[in-house]
Amino acid sequence: MRDLAGGFGHLLAGQRWVFRHGRWLGFGLLPGLLALVLYTGALIGLGYGADDLTAWATPFADGWGSPWLGLFRGFLTALVFGLGLFVAVITFTAVTLLIGQPFYESLSEQVDRSVGGDAPESGLPLAKELWISARDSIKVLVRVLLYGILLFALGFIPVVGQTVVPAIGFCVSGFFLTEELTAVALQRREVELKERLVLLRGRRAMALGFGVPLVLAFLVPLVAVFLMPGAVAGATLMVRELRGEDAEGAAEEGTARTGPPTGPAPYEQAPHPAPQSDPYAQQPPRYPAGGAAGGRGPGAPYR
Repeated sequence: MRDLAGGFGHLLAGQRWVFRHGRWLGFGLLPGLLALVLYTGALIGLGYGADDLTAWATPFADGWGSPWLGLFRGFLTALVFGLGLFVAVITFTAVTLLIGQPFYESLSEQVDRSVGGDAPESGLPLAKELWISARDSIKVLVRVLLYGILLFALGFIPVVGQTVVPAIGFCVSGFFLTEELTAVALQRREVELKERLVLLRGRRAMALGFGVPLVLAFLVPLVAVFLMPGAVAGATLMVRELRGEDAEGAAEEGTARTGPPTGPAPYEQAPHPAPQSDPYAQQPPRYPAGGAAGGRGPGAPYR
């Protein structure tokens, strides 16, 4: 439960960060708006064509009587549109990140600097970074489609298909959405896709606490556009915790503040400080050689 709440806390912290830095929020809306226009058109087209697609895929049901034919194909049409919406939620982040790659990478670096003082840089050309992002996004999309096909098939199971399967679908969407968002910060740290997946699986509850609320919010029109910059910022903050960078930064800050130990080493006598001369201090009387005060030696101070 702590990791689940921690993931949601990082999501909120990222939104607060961009609202405190308004110009990053303003620039971040542009890639999201462009991606929203593209996906809205695609979903509208799917909505109009889903009936024809279902009828084409189920010719065996043409002879069924009413109301079974309408109920069966209506159910399949809803599943097709739901699958399209499921894929849209996952791929929306990938497409938006590709469109706004230079901006979101700069935003992630700024978040690192604001909380840690240093920001890793990949040092790769923009074209190379875009290629890596596109390649990894396609690999993630293949995994999502495999899960989507499996969940689509399980959706035919009575009761379970209408209750448990949608919940699993949201969890799968949330996990891979978190992977896409954390990829911005992890790619700068030269972490490959397989390592990123292993890292998130190790803290699965945190990944779900971050991604599932975001998936639910992305179902509301325009919300995804406004939450994207903060989602990238929150994912960067979560990456710092997953990799233990916050603890390392705190240790380094404490060392710099206190400094290295200055006392003498064990069993080593500290050197006496050299006497400081004071022109206004009274000089103690000295006795000549062989004089009083118990035969003190030449120049011995009187104490």
